[in-house]
Amino acid sequence: MNLSGKRVNILGAGRSGRAAAELALREGAQVHVFDAKDPVGFPESVSVHGGVNPGAAEPCDVLVVSPGIDTYGPLVAAFSEKAGEVIGEIELACRYYSGRIIAITGTNGKTTTTELVERLLKGAGYSAVACGNYGVPVCEVVMLDPQPDVLALEASSFQLETIVDFRPDVAVWLNFAPDHMDRYPDVESYRRAKWRIFENLTADQYIVSRHGENLPASPAATIQFSTECEDADWWSEGEHLFLDGEEVFNLRSGSHLRGLHNAENAMAALAACEALSIPREKLLPAFDGYAPPRHRCELVRTLDGVEWLNDSKATNLHALESALRSQTRPIVLMAGGKEKGLDYSPVLGLLQKHAVAAVTFGQIGPALGALFRQVVPSEICDTLSEAILTAQRMATHGQIVLLSPGTSSFDQFSGYEERGDVFCKLVNDLR
Repeated sequence: MNLSGKRVNILGAGRSGRAAAELALREGAQVHVFDAKDPVGFPESVSVHGGVNPGAAEPCDVLVVSPGIDTYGPLVAAFSEKAGEVIGEIELACRYYSGRIIAITGTNGKTTTTELVERLLKGAGYSAVACGNYGVPVCEVVMLDPQPDVLALEASSFQLETIVDFRPDVAVWLNFAPDHMDRYPDVESYRRAKWRIFENLTADQYIVSRHGENLPASPAATIQFSTECEDADWWSEGEHLFLDGEEVFNLRSGSHLRGLHNAENAMAALAACEALSIPREKLLPAFDGYAPPRHRCELVRTLDGVEWLNDSKATNLHALESALRSQTRPIVLMAGGKEKGLDYSPVLGLLQKHAVAAVTFGQIGPALGALFRQVVPSEICDTLSEAILTAQRMATHGQIVLLSPGTSSFDQFSGYEERGDVFCKLVNDLR
């Protein structure tokens, strides 16, 4: 891709937009950055435009759309009409990358799997960087000298909306469940956005997917994993990992990975790395000492015989279901946050099976509380702090208080990290 002398418009001045601007500058482009706020901190050679609206659209050779901007909205539509080509930051970066790519998508588990892939690759002696939706923007990685051997690239649906030629060596599909219904008109639109990870694959690439997933036809070879079907290539009951019926690894031998969901993440990461012809004996030692990222069923403390778990990363129904399914002790569930237009009735069966009570909070709290009361005693609170005190009163020795919100945090917090951090602080302050 030759950008020398070309005009590149970048929508969004966040970290991915900044990285795209730097790469485009390096390649000799005339760079213009547009954002709702006044972009600051850019080189003088970059033209910045704040207070952007559809009427501010200007012609360009290439339009780079940041993932936080609605691809289907009027702003992108206006800028696209005056652009020669419309791409995203991932597409721009990978046109300048010469190594191999393991791309990971799915509704849940992407970050843990991406982190695991990076760790396994490094343990096997390869240079690798976790990037994309997790880690650093891909454009930042591409500008490294030398470039890493492999990218462990977490790809969200928002990022996949704007690919054109992007083709990973291994495409990992972890799972699918409704999410982001505040951005997509329906579930199938969300699914099709994620399916784009497969559209450029050939017989030279691989797909690693959860058994039973609904995927489009592809010429790429498929490797399947499962915690439900022993006939899958990879199978686990939650502790031992089997490939074609032969035990490969025991997760409790050194790693801190627990639960069915983490067994799936581990199998996906191993299968993806082995698809690059990396010997298994070089990969397995990297599991030693590994713990999943924070805010994912993280044990905060045990108080009066009650375990407090922070699963703030559970920002959709599928993640909530996974958290409920993965626990073996009675649960007092804490759920709530932003109203995202999701139907939570499918969780009632699991809630009735695994929980003894529920506490709901935030914008969606009243609606969730009314629904959950159909199967378990439920209390409705306004804030997270109130919900914690209520859960403490309801939980008894031998039970778990599980913060697994099932939706995003933007009604009261800046993100799931802040919500999880506040939860941990308040729980550690309990007496």
